[in-house]
Amino acid sequence: MAHLAVSVNYNMADYLPQDTPSTRAVDLMEREFDEPAANARVMIHHVSVAEALAYKEKLEAIDGVTEVTWLDDVIDVKEPLETADPDLVEPYYKNETALFLLHIREGEEVETVDQIYELIGSENAVAGQAVDTAVSQKMAGQESFNATLLLIPILIVILVLSTTSWIEPLFFLIAIGVSVFINMGANVFVGEISFVTHSVAPILQLAVSMDYAIFLLHSFSGYRKRISDPDEAMRRAVKQSFPAIAASASTTFFGFIALSFMEFGIGADLGLNLVKGIVLSFLSVIVFLPAFTLMFYKWIDRTQHPPLVPKLKGFGERVLKLRIPSFIVLMLLIVPAFLAQSQTSFVYGLGQQPETTRAGADAAAIREAFGENNSIILLVPKGDPGKEEKLVQRLEQLPLVKSVSSYANTVGSVLPPEYLGESATKSFYSDNYARIILNAETDSEGEEVFSLIDEVRKTAESYYDEVHLLGESVTLYDIKKTVEKDNALVNLLTVGSIALVLLFTFRSVSIPVILLLTIQSSVWINLSVPYFTDSSLVYVGYLIISTVQLAATVDYGILLTDTYRNLRQSMPATEAIKNALNDKLFAILTPASILSTVGFILSFTSSNPIVSSIGLLLGRGALLAFGMVVLVLPAMLVLFDRVIEKTTLRPNFYPGKGGW
Repeated sequence: MAHLAVSVNYNMADYLPQDTPSTRAVDLMEREFDEPAANARVMIHHVSVAEALAYKEKLEAIDGVTEVTWLDDVIDVKEPLETADPDLVEPYYKNETALFLLHIREGEEVETVDQIYELIGSENAVAGQAVDTAVSQKMAGQESFNATLLLIPILIVILVLSTTSWIEPLFFLIAIGVSVFINMGANVFVGEISFVTHSVAPILQLAVSMDYAIFLLHSFSGYRKRISDPDEAMRRAVKQSFPAIAASASTTFFGFIALSFMEFGIGADLGLNLVKGIVLSFLSVIVFLPAFTLMFYKWIDRTQHPPLVPKLKGFGERVLKLRIPSFIVLMLLIVPAFLAQSQTSFVYGLGQQPETTRAGADAAAIREAFGENNSIILLVPKGDPGKEEKLVQRLEQLPLVKSVSSYANTVGSVLPPEYLGESATKSFYSDNYARIILNAETDSEGEEVFSLIDEVRKTAESYYDEVHLLGESVTLYDIKKTVEKDNALVNLLTVGSIALVLLFTFRSVSIPVILLLTIQSSVWINLSVPYFTDSSLVYVGYLIISTVQLAATVDYGILLTDTYRNLRQSMPATEAIKNALNDKLFAILTPASILSTVGFILSFTSSNPIVSSIGLLLGRGALLAFGMVVLVLPAMLVLFDRVIEKTTLRPNFYPGKGGW
């Protein structure tokens, strides 16, 4: 599938490092065997063996289906099935229901799955990786369009409520919209982007960089009230808002740079795309927006309206009264949240499709009829049938293994493969390797199957020095190992780089600690919710959001803290924080509302579990970060006022009582 001439990749396995064991195993099998691993299953009800064979021929005739495996590839179906080993028969045929294993060519999933649906009708079922990919491809374009249709009107309403001009919100959207479209167009030079980047990046760029435009135009509006010359008002607005915009852009920039260090390529793909986007948004706000505003500022003047949302007078004073309870609540929540978010149950793939969809209902129907049937493929060196037979016997004894298909237990190790034709041996032998297929009663991922993979590898390595495993579960196992390694590195780089930006922005040792603790606490609380609700979380979403939420919402803390620091030079701590809150509440609420809206819309409109998970976490995280900044951060700034003064370069604080 292509978007603006850019190819979109829906295969998560392609984003594993090339030296990952499952990636090497897939490459090896593609070189050695003509028959690729199955990525779909088709179930046909109420068929005899002869009718099932006829269906097999029709499936093989579909363009895009490169291989179909059924019972006749395992046993001689001309013999009575009652005399065959039930463990070999039942994975493919029972109760007059046939289950075929298919390989659908990568890149042709949508067309091929549609043809299979047409062949089998609504009463039969098809499921598997290829089906999930087809569903994702079909829905991606429509869902992105639906998300945009929902988002733009809501953004306009939020911006109209937060400004005093009917036309000013259009300026925000044009400035950031231009940078979003340039970034999307620039992807043509990349050639291919992941489905996560395709679904999330444009809308996320819009959300996290909108506050740059808001900071600038709010400052311009303030200077216009005091300075009659628009050019001079804009010059001062750019100078006054530049530090906050630069700091906000820098924290987001370095947060997304951290994603690009992920070994799992989806994170790197999204990170680099968003890095481009942040740079373009920053340049658009600093270069394009001032020029555009000065050309059309009269439109802003002519479309003025009274504030539509009344100012919350005394909000700062009321928050300050809650500073002690707010700080106590933070101290009570932070440790349980940190511990809980590290104990969450994770999903490393896409997860299961909802049963309200055809794909989800079909997968459930196949599970009900045949149980869990998870294929794991084992490649070992060819040449010792006796050793192969012993290995197969050991594998058959492993818990959760329903059946094992190999030359040794299908044809027999006594009969040398050289005496049989290639058609009888090609499923099991290449020139150099033997292929053994295990069918396990497990989900495609989870501790059960991951433990089984370890056990299969350990068992095979007790017979052979060279062992290769592949299959959907093996790929997910390697994704798990890869992203778990990424987690520590990405979090360290994110926190470290943002801390450095804050250090240079505020020229303070303590302010970065206070800001990071405030926002990181909201991240931990957000990511702990699945643990307390006993639900699983898509790990890629967890990893991305732990970076994105911190990088995108620390801006709120920067704006409030910068205002507090400036006011603190002319008034005591408590007065400074009251005024800072009263002055900047809506400037913080607006981007938080936008980011939260973007997240919940992504969650609501996307059928892709990874994209939906990122959206839900982003929406909830923006609200939590807003709450922490307006309720907890003021308490921290007042509590540690004296510490901030002593650990900040030339603070020039107003002399008088600080702290509580």
